[in-house]
Amino acid sequence: MSERLLRELAPQVIAALARRHGRFDLAEDATQEALIAAAQQWSAEGVPVNPRGWLIAVATRRLIDALRAEASRTRREEVALAQEPPPGADVPDEDDTLTVLFLCCHPALSPPSRLALTLRAVGGLTSTQIAAAFLVPEATIAQRISRAKATIADAGGHFALPPGDQRDARVGVVLHVLYLMFNEGYTATSGERLQRRELAREAIRLTRMAHALLPGEGEVAGLLALMLLTEARSGARESPDGTLIPLAEQDRLSWDGALLEEGVRLIQETLSRAPLGPYQLQAAIAAVHAEAPTAVDTDWPQVLKLYDLLHALAPSPVVTLNRAVAVAMVDGPCAGLASLDVLSGDRCLASRHRLASVRAHLHEMVGDTQAAMAGYEDAARRTRSIPEQRYLRAQAERLHGDVENQPTAPTTG
Repeated sequence: MSERLLRELAPQVIAALARRHGRFDLAEDATQEALIAAAQQWSAEGVPVNPRGWLIAVATRRLIDALRAEASRTRREEVALAQEPPPGADVPDEDDTLTVLFLCCHPALSPPSRLALTLRAVGGLTSTQIAAAFLVPEATIAQRISRAKATIADAGGHFALPPGDQRDARVGVVLHVLYLMFNEGYTATSGERLQRRELAREAIRLTRMAHALLPGEGEVAGLLALMLLTEARSGARESPDGTLIPLAEQDRLSWDGALLEEGVRLIQETLSRAPLGPYQLQAAIAAVHAEAPTAVDTDWPQVLKLYDLLHALAPSPVVTLNRAVAVAMVDGPCAGLASLDVLSGDRCLASRHRLASVRAHLHEMVGDTQAAMAGYEDAARRTRSIPEQRYLRAQAERLHGDVENQPTAPTTG
């Protein structure tokens, strides 16, 4: 409970400190120290009555200590001391998380730096968790975050929503970061857990805020619809013991009907008024799956048409991979396998488990059991997600059992 609460409060505390003291870099550092202190103290003494105020008070003291350490900041220290809230003072109930998000997506930052900083400052993940999720050393993530904050300071980044023209230019970056945050929450890239639903829900909350701020942006609405339609399936994706359940085998009655209805309505409204974009097309594909009462009833020709549009609008290896499944369902698994041939030279995708997994599934549909078994085993070796490893190995073992149980042809003589 306290871990989830700390994750939700982290960006609000950063925002409160950054707005008051004007130093995002020190505000983020001080908040991380306050979160560590809270994790230790709250587990022993319980959550305080006003956890947000507690965190802000502790983080403020840490920030002031940092200001005192800056010999050239004497005047700023005096201002900060004068602004320090007295113990127990009521903290304004403002949520500036969206402002923090836009700052983390500053155009001066590289895409990896934006994502790392957002996941820590907005998503509430530690550097250790971020490093584990993306399979890089923790020191790399720590350096990336430190450089990102220094870059924002050097670029003159202020704690305020960017003006209209700059805001529009930064929307695409913000949406990409939110998309990556949601995906990491929906399917964790490593570890024992299949999902980090608190992270996915935070991505949805932030996207709702972005949609409220920019109601006319079709891609903002499209991304929100995509998240809602995808999150609606979360409860059906794993069994009580944590076993992964693929889409075709999920109990659709357990999908969240309210999220499905909201997502379908949102994408229908958006497609009728806004220029077409990649997130809207992905949401439309998710809506086709959502509206099918069973997996057999899925309108695969419609899904394929939408993937054709997506490939024309925003081609990528991942789109080609997903489209291959739709091709297989419409034109047969051999056609699906043929459409994967163009990905053979993509070293990045070839090193991941999904290409091997999809190819194994299509080989199984064709009836090539040996190739399917080898593919599932190869995919299991390539993923760091324990639930996905177990599922893929189970598929290989199932096929191995089928082969062993096949009757032996009688001999003649």
